[in-house]
Amino acid sequence: MRVTGPSVAGQPSLARSIARLPVGRPPRRCTVAARDGMDASRAVASPPAAGVDPEMKNWTMDSWRRREALQQPVYPDAEEHRRALEEIRRMPPLVFAGECRTLQGKLAEAAAGKGFVLMGGDCAEAFAQLSANRIRDTYRVLLQMSVIMTFGGGMPVVKMGRMAGQFAKPRSSPTEVKDGVELPSYRGDIINGADFDAESRLPDPWRLLKAYNHCASTLNLLRGFSSGGYASLERVSKWNLDFMGATKKGKSYIDLAERVEETISFMVACGLDSNMPLMKETEFFTCHEALLLDYEEALTREDSTTSLFYDTSAHFLWCGERTRQLDGAHVEFLRGVDNPIGIKVSDKADPADLVSLIAILNPRNKPGRLSVVTRMGAGKLRAHLPDFISAVQSSGQVVTWICDPMHGNTESVNGFKTRRFENVQKEVEAFFDVHEEMGSIPGGIHLEMTGENVTECVGGGAQIGEDDLNSRYHTHCDPRLNAEQALELAFYVASRLRSRKNNRLQSNGIGPVPLPVL
Repeated sequence: MRVTGPSVAGQPSLARSIARLPVGRPPRRCTVAARDGMDASRAVASPPAAGVDPEMKNWTMDSWRRREALQQPVYPDAEEHRRALEEIRRMPPLVFAGECRTLQGKLAEAAAGKGFVLMGGDCAEAFAQLSANRIRDTYRVLLQMSVIMTFGGGMPVVKMGRMAGQFAKPRSSPTEVKDGVELPSYRGDIINGADFDAESRLPDPWRLLKAYNHCASTLNLLRGFSSGGYASLERVSKWNLDFMGATKKGKSYIDLAERVEETISFMVACGLDSNMPLMKETEFFTCHEALLLDYEEALTREDSTTSLFYDTSAHFLWCGERTRQLDGAHVEFLRGVDNPIGIKVSDKADPADLVSLIAILNPRNKPGRLSVVTRMGAGKLRAHLPDFISAVQSSGQVVTWICDPMHGNTESVNGFKTRRFENVQKEVEAFFDVHEEMGSIPGGIHLEMTGENVTECVGGGAQIGEDDLNSRYHTHCDPRLNAEQALELAFYVASRLRSRKNNRLQSNGIGPVPLPVL
């Protein structure tokens, strides 16, 4: 990633405040509306509904503590917990305010159909799995996917990694039972250990500091890859993983990479400077679920140039399906930080509540500020997504619609949690189809994937069968697409982006623009 903005200052003294919805008050309907004929990326909201104050009064970095905070661990030693958080507060920011503003601008373009978002990475990062090669391989597959979508779909791609912060995981139960023994659930390496014993499952506050250090190491490597020449477009054919060379999609990627290199050679011959930053560098952003609120608070800083507050643990943060209560602590925290943020939404959500939630988190209706990440499952998205889109359209709210085709398609096979590639692709297909029918914009895709040659999701061109799951099932939490499956999905997304672009051109009487055959 390029460091495009100014650094942020140290700890704020007293944060500014906004009026929040009192606990227990029923959600109010949002009344925002875009001006007629205005481009989505420039829409302006009318004053938000009562109970949402755009002046940000009554918000402080710790005002979330006055709300109910779900999915938070209970540490056995409060003093040790306090000391660990103090250590993190003294640490430098992991990301910078200017980078967050740059990302917000790119997400606004995606909301207007002028870009596409690619989010991908591990379900849950693990301390023991931190290595330069693992980071490089996942980063490399994301680069490959972005090239496929950009070259095949004719559209810039915003790259975000579920990396350098995805250490905490929500759980449906606070405990789990094995062979008659009940212990606290594993909540991610930032909180406790995965081994099923009492010592490992005890929340340890010093894991917070260890997570910070792992994030700093990962970000350091990602910045080096992004600005040090590794991501140069002249190296696209060298990004393939060793085990991908003999696969069908690996070969398809090499074919596309060779066409990209031929195009670049032609442009250089025409006078393009191959050493310009556009050719040698790329922008790469990080994202994770803002689940562990004391950690997120400890990394929140006041930007010295704007006096706005940014959670410097990542560029993009999202609120999960289990923690998006209108009067909950997570929404209270996220409404006060100026990072671009997301909301995970399943078919169980109420479209009216989504409108109210968007109004709380983005009262000024700022394009790029708010993304809605749908996770409904292949069989449910077609039935439920139109209602959500219609509600948001009617309110005039500007959001970036992103599809998470992973979480709604999890099942158990032979004792393994898995996902069927055909269902993952079906949900992506439905996502594009519904937006086409509704006249709205499909803005991105959010995947749990890896650069490793794993066998965790069945199907796809990789032809992973149910009996193959025990071969290379290495996930620390949920099943991930492997590199070949991820590339296969990228080719499909590129074909839909290309089709959508040509349909728009034809509707304007321009006619289709020839794009690469995928």
